[in-house]
Amino acid sequence: MNLRKILFGNTFYIFNYEWKKSFFKFREPYSNLSYALEAERGGSRAIQMVVQANIIKYLLFTRQTNSDCSGHLCNFKEQERALAVALTDILWAAGEERSATISLVTSDYCFTPHLDYKLDNFTERLQLFSFNKKEDVKKFVHEHIQCFEDEGSHGVILFLYSLIFSRTITRLREDLDCTTSHLLHLSLGNFVCRQALMNLLLTGRASPNVFNGTLQCGDDGSPLEKPLHGVLARSAVGYLHWSRELLERTKLPMVGSMLKTPKLPIWVCSINGTYSVLFSPNRSLLSDWKMEHLFHMYFYNGQPSQQSTALLTIDTHSHHWEVGIKDTQGDPEKRFPSVEMAVRTKWEGAAIDWNGTMPFF
Repeated sequence: MNLRKILFGNTFYIFNYEWKKSFFKFREPYSNLSYALEAERGGSRAIQMVVQANIIKYLLFTRQTNSDCSGHLCNFKEQERALAVALTDILWAAGEERSATISLVTSDYCFTPHLDYKLDNFTERLQLFSFNKKEDVKKFVHEHIQCFEDEGSHGVILFLYSLIFSRTITRLREDLDCTTSHLLHLSLGNFVCRQALMNLLLTGRASPNVFNGTLQCGDDGSPLEKPLHGVLARSAVGYLHWSRELLERTKLPMVGSMLKTPKLPIWVCSINGTYSVLFSPNRSLLSDWKMEHLFHMYFYNGQPSQQSTALLTIDTHSHHWEVGIKDTQGDPEKRFPSVEMAVRTKWEGAAIDWNGTMPFF
C-alpha cells in the first residue's frame, strides 16, 4: 500500500495497459541502432530513455573495450550485458551506493488485500532480493535479465519498483517536498513521471526540482515556510528541458548546472513532454571549453520510426540562427525545431546542422 501511495498518491490506482506492456526492448543486433532501446509513446518512455542514456554511458565510457557505440558490435549477449549494467548503475545510486533491492514476480500472493486496495494480479506477487555489493546486484540482474526485457514481463514496472525499494520509501519521503507527494501524475488518461522520479533516475535522489541546492527563500527574498529541494550533486548523465507550452506561459523551469553540466556528455532531454537522448563520445567536451566551439552530438528519440542516430553539428560561435526571428513575431520555434531549442538551453545561440537528416522533433 505504501508502494501505491508513493507512486500514485493513493492505493486504488493501478498501472494501465500501456505501462503493463512496457519492457526494455533493443533494436536489431548488428544494426546501426543495435545499442538502442525501442520506446513507444507514453509515460514509461521517460524511464526507458534514462536507461538508454546509461546504456550509452556504459558503451562509450565504462566498457572495457576499444569499440564504440556505433552499434555493429552489439550482439544479443552484449545487449543484455549493457542493459544489466545500466539498470544496476541506476539502482545502486538510488541505494546511496551501499545497497540495492530487486523486485521480481513470483507465483504466490504475498498478502490479502484491503477493501480500499485494487488488485492488479502483479504487485501482490512481488518478491524482493537485497544486496550490499554492486557486483552481486549486476550479476543477479544479468541472470534475471529476461524479467526486464521479455515481452509480457512488465519489465519497466519491475524496474521502477526496484528503484523505489532501493531508495526506500522512508528516504523517498525525505527527498520530496511540499510541492510533490508522489512520483507519477495522471495526464490525459496516462500516468506520467514527475520531475522527482526523473531526478531519482538521474541522480539517485528524488528531489522534485531542477535547480541547484535547496531553496530557502521565495522570489521576493522572504523565507519559505518549507524549503524546496533541488539537485545537490552532479550526476553522470545530465538533463535538458524545453517546452513550447511552458515557455508561452513563462513557466519553463530553469535547469541548474548540476543537471545541465553532468560528468559525462550525455543528456536526457524532455522536449515538449517527450523524452530522448543527446550524447557525444568526446569526454573532453565538458572539461575543455575550446571543444565547445564546434562539435558533434548524436540524437536518439526512441521511436521505431527513427532508423539511424541523427548526427548534429553544433557551432557555438555562429549566431546566424537568430536572423529572421523578428519575421516570425519573436517565436524562434516557428523557425527552428524543438530539439535545437533544447540544445540552446545548454549552448545559448548555437547554430545546429543536421548533416542531411530531415529535422524532426
